[in-house]
Amino acid sequence: MSAHSRTRWFYVIAAAALLLFLWMGHEAARGQTLAFDSAVRDAVHRLASAPLTRTMMVLTQMGAPAFLIVVTLIAGWRFSVRGEARLAAVLAIATIGASAACESLKLIYHRPRPAAFFGYDEPLTFSFPSGHATTSLCFYGLFSIILSGRAKTVRRRRAVWFGCAGLVLAIGFSRVYLGVHYPTDVLGGYLFGLAWICGIVPATAGRWLRPS
Repeated sequence: MSAHSRTRWFYVIAAAALLLFLWMGHEAARGQTLAFDSAVRDAVHRLASAPLTRTMMVLTQMGAPAFLIVVTLIAGWRFSVRGEARLAAVLAIATIGASAACESLKLIYHRPRPAAFFGYDEPLTFSFPSGHATTSLCFYGLFSIILSGRAKTVRRRRAVWFGCAGLVLAIGFSRVYLGVHYPTDVLGGYLFGLAWICGIVPATAGRWLRPS
């Protein structure tokens, strides 16, 4: 596939994800997703066990926007030291920009949080879209692009992609498991994150995402 075709597909995916996000946000704001959300929350809650709860509490911290912003700043500093300042800027836009945009969207949709499970501290922000889902998809998604582009073998590239994808999905699941988000909050976060990252990658692809 040519570079032009790849760029076009990135923008097509970004547009489709954004449209689905807007539709889901509209339906969630009208309360049309509540039956689905409640059914999934109840099904996930029935899986609860003490070991799983401990695992979910660790996983959810790996997707916390504050944690990923700190990691982004450290990684950006390392890239800058190596002479890859543009790549550091791309990473900052992808992660910090997505987190800021997500917080703004929460204020627009103004969706109250569900009741948390397991005595987990209820976040003070609104619920839709999930900041953990958005920011983790953007951070780990971009990192998978960077790392897979530098991998020496196809097996390593696949390991990077599957590892990052699995982690992002596990983080989203942890938010529903802990009860701090509705499933549609997480799905909405993934859709917005996908739109964000697919809008950024075409403009920064090529030598910015490859090793110097």
